[in-house]
Amino acid sequence: MTLRTPRRARVLAAAVGGAVLIPGIVAAAPAAAATPTVSCTSAKAGLATKLQKDITAALATRKGTIAVGLYDRSTRTTCTLRSSTAYDSASVVKVTVLATLLWDAKKHNRYLTAREVTLTKAMITKSDNTATSTLWKQLGLTKIKGFLSAAGMTRTKPGANGYWGLTQITVTDEQKLLKLITAKNTVLSDNSRAYILKLMGQVISSQRWGTPYGRPSGVSWHVKNGWLQRSTHGWRVHSVGTFKGGGHDYMITVLTHGNSTMNYGITTIQGVAKVIHKDLAAAGS
Repeated sequence: MTLRTPRRARVLAAAVGGAVLIPGIVAAAPAAAATPTVSCTSAKAGLATKLQKDITAALATRKGTIAVGLYDRSTRTTCTLRSSTAYDSASVVKVTVLATLLWDAKKHNRYLTAREVTLTKAMITKSDNTATSTLWKQLGLTKIKGFLSAAGMTRTKPGANGYWGLTQITVTDEQKLLKLITAKNTVLSDNSRAYILKLMGQVISSQRWGTPYGRPSGVSWHVKNGWLQRSTHGWRVHSVGTFKGGGHDYMITVLTHGNSTMNYGITTIQGVAKVIHKDLAAAGS
């Protein structure tokens, strides 16, 4: 479901995006920044070079600002591009909302209520915004920030005034979250991790685009996508996913903005995902 931006948020978007001119002050022209390049490392011979080349090629003709994260436990492979660039989260933040709820429930030694189960399922599998707003309000910023701190997601800034879709996220922090969901740790219980993965594996068919695209048969997928149009940077289109099989255990985050349409952003993400799945499959375990 598209994250509808309330009028107040649209005004906010315009205000944030607009330049404020102060008479009498002349800003120096910024130096031209070097275009960030894809950086990869791997314990598997030749894999980092192949991934770097293929991800770079997949993005060569794509417009917008694109950030990428890949981590494969099996081959100790990492790829990053613009890993610290902040993006409006759109609905990708819903995984963080669910993780916060489960983290807080564990602290209080309780199970989720029947109402919370209904809300969390709608929030993740259908990307239901009303359910998300209800849970966001129930948790409050103190608990959300508490989870972010416990998870080491230091660059994630929760959206103010209930605008969870304007939470600022980075590839680095989203990859940290996906790592927590997919391996034993002290932040999320095994039951909590299993529940998050279960819901991410039940996303409705119309929302299974993005990072799962091009995965080999036999590789399991868990995904959450986000999409939001604002007056600045056009469409934000994001996808986070975890994958297991074929001798690999990996997670992919692709964040984008500056897309002319939602479909343009989806195509960009899927171009990246396709080469990642292909290169990992070809590399063997």
